[in-house]
Amino acid sequence: MQAWQFLAENNFGDTRSGGLAGPMGLLIVVLLAIATVLLIRNMSARIRRLPAEFPDPDKPSTSSDGDRSDEGSDLESRH
Repeated sequence: MQAWQFLAENNFGDTRSGGLAGPMGLLIVVLLAIATVLLIRNMSARIRRLPAEFPDPDKPSTSSDGDRSDEGSDLESRH
């Protein structure tokens, strides 16, 4: 037996015709591609809704209602 005949021989298990490995693999790849596109669209929409700038966490908040700041500290102490 020559080398090219040995390499050309199919030694990968079941060789029956009408197998489903190819179509199932294609279906999985297509489903993954669709899921990826939908996730990218969703994340892009969420990023567009974010504000251009976030407030500085070091800067004290200026609220017109002094009672609200007290309520917030009470909530933090409860947790």
